[in-house]
Amino acid sequence: MTSLKAGDKAPNFSALDQDGNTISLEDYKGKKLVVFFYPKASTPGCTAEACNLKDNYQTFQSQGYEILGVSADSAKRQQNFKNKYELPYPLLADEDKKVIEAFGVWGPKKFMGKEYDGIHRTTFVIDENGVLSEVITKVKTKEHAAQIL
Repeated sequence: MTSLKAGDKAPNFSALDQDGNTISLEDYKGKKLVVFFYPKASTPGCTAEACNLKDNYQTFQSQGYEILGVSADSAKRQQNFKNKYELPYPLLADEDKKVIEAFGVWGPKKFMGKEYDGIHRTTFVIDENGVLSEVITKVKTKEHAAQIL
């Protein structure tokens, strides 16, 4: 789906998180960043993925990674998701899909025989210099941290 690949410069982005704070790529300069895009907060697959990353958060931190979740959900829905599952990282409420489209993860999907446009579950690992070190398109929601670390 996305045309971005390892070695490409990460798209510059700026969006509001669940608390209305502006978060941009610039905030993570000099740090490794995992940006995971998910279709909808509080759905089974997205919850499994977000909680798997949460359960391994200390390991990510010890290896110098920050984590950022992104979906097209409202800030309120993101805040409920973050609070309910005690997620230790920010969630961007990308309702206008600017970040989603910058990373190229919006497009046609099929579910139960229906075709519609939505977010393709994709994770981007960005190095300290803002370059993509990995693009994961086949995300295993229950073992996602192991795919990254």
